[in-house]
Amino acid sequence: MTLNDSKIEAINAFFAAYAVYDLDGMRAVLAENIEWTIPGHHPLSGTKRGVEEVAAFFTQLGKAGFQAEPLFLESGGDYVVDIHRGWTTGGVGKVDTLWALVWHFDADGKVDRVHNLSGDQHQMDAYVWANYDLAPIPDRLA
Repeated sequence: MTLNDSKIEAINAFFAAYAVYDLDGMRAVLAENIEWTIPGHHPLSGTKRGVEEVAAFFTQLGKAGFQAEPLFLESGGDYVVDIHRGWTTGGVGKVDTLWALVWHFDADGKVDRVHNLSGDQHQMDAYVWANYDLAPIPDRLA
């Protein structure tokens, strides 16, 4: 990683915006057609498609007071890998674990794909089930 690596700067800008739940700041780094994959077996898991769906996901995380502290960033080619500590400050139970994210940049320098990997998926699954309800049928089948 070089000190003036634009991809690393973009991820740092995303984390700075995330720290204050600045959705516009987060959107500025993301491509309109982004695909962000959240692992797990819970109501917030799956692939979010499009910047507005990703913003809605982060809005839900904000309700639980999720925080992130970047520990490691490295870039190579079209990718950045980050490792960060992620934890909750509200809700029932807690999440406090390491996360690894694989960020992919498109030709325009925007993030178009993210794969999120949890250091303790069971902890995240249990937390989300305890704090987020699925919409009732038929709303969730719409």
